[in-house]
Amino acid sequence: MIIIKNVHIISPADALDTTDNVYIRNGVFSEPFKEDSAEIIDGAGLCAVPGLVDLHVHLRDPGQTQKEDIITGCRAAAAGGVTSLLAMPNTVPAADTSETVRYILDKAQNADAHVYVVGAITHGLKSQTPTNIQSLYHAGIAALSDDGRPVENTAFMVDAMKKAAELNIPVTAHCEDPYLAGGKVNEGKMSEMLGVRGMPAAAEDAGTAREIALAEAYDLPIHICHVSTATSAAMIRDAKKRGVKVTAETAPHYITLTEEALATRDADYRMNPPLRTEKDRLAMIEALLDGTIDAIATDHAPHTVQEKADFVNAPNGSIGMETSFSACYTVLVKSGKMTVSQLVDKMSCTPAKILHIHAGTLAVGQPADIMLFDPNEEWTVDTEKLHGKSKNTPFKNMTLTSKVKLTVCGGKIVFNEE
Repeated sequence: MIIIKNVHIISPADALDTTDNVYIRNGVFSEPFKEDSAEIIDGAGLCAVPGLVDLHVHLRDPGQTQKEDIITGCRAAAAGGVTSLLAMPNTVPAADTSETVRYILDKAQNADAHVYVVGAITHGLKSQTPTNIQSLYHAGIAALSDDGRPVENTAFMVDAMKKAAELNIPVTAHCEDPYLAGGKVNEGKMSEMLGVRGMPAAAEDAGTAREIALAEAYDLPIHICHVSTATSAAMIRDAKKRGVKVTAETAPHYITLTEEALATRDADYRMNPPLRTEKDRLAMIEALLDGTIDAIATDHAPHTVQEKADFVNAPNGSIGMETSFSACYTVLVKSGKMTVSQLVDKMSCTPAKILHIHAGTLAVGQPADIMLFDPNEEWTVDTEKLHGKSKNTPFKNMTLTSKVKLTVCGGKIVFNEE
């Protein structure tokens, strides 16, 4: 039993913005009870919000546990206030069989966050042979995707969308034309300056256009991953106005950083999609504010220090769960563009709805997933103090406002800064 006393509670799903106590018993939020035998937490000066729901995480387990594993990844999640995460299928082997799905879910039972597994749409994410979606579903998947790669075979994508709709799980789309993609940084001024092949915005936009077209033609839902371009955001905005069943996410780095960060030739700033222009960054913020983009997800992608040492040959990806809330708070809330409640909606409530899970709420009887943060604390990101195995954060040495102080997942304290 836990009682969090005198805390500022902000929960948009429950229409809460008040100072009160939070009661937790038997793993769920409870009606008030007596303090006898309960652990008392002083929440004075802190805000309490529903645990974050991260729709885009690479845990690297099985197969690449030198980068991250399920336990360490969830430890990093807890330190960032993330209590539920969606694990992408590009593991080794890929999450394309029931055995691999069950391995992930079994190992995650003792982790510091709820892990939901994405099943692969095609075997090995190669777009050549479709998986047995029914078998993956019975093994426990919560979504479908070939993320890490696009589904090149359009017929396989349509079939996955149809089956996902029947099973009431989302398809999350990595939007990229592989014949245009393959570069190292955003195509344009920075790629020319660095003398490396660029990734054009058109590669992402062509993929986004295809998925919107499929969703509209077949009247099926689609979720667009890691939106980074102004054109993709505009297409999603237009599609929503037409009633297309499309949802979308962007990532903290796309609203915080631009391609200018690559000038130092540091591969920690290389990801796919790449950091884009200032015009694109501002378009991501606008799309969040007007509801075009529904959610913020990290695309947490750990790599070793050795892998990231070579700027040109390093794999794409950056970690993000420990910094996601603070980075977004700094850019969106501290600047006055967004309220805390609106940010929590983008990082907890709406992602929970997209994933169809019991999260994003502090309602009595619901799983006790909650994050406490200090809205005024400034802190500098020190890679040596991060909780995952990898250190490849684009937010290193950046001073951010708001600090996660305590995370409770399923009624258990999984992170306490003290």
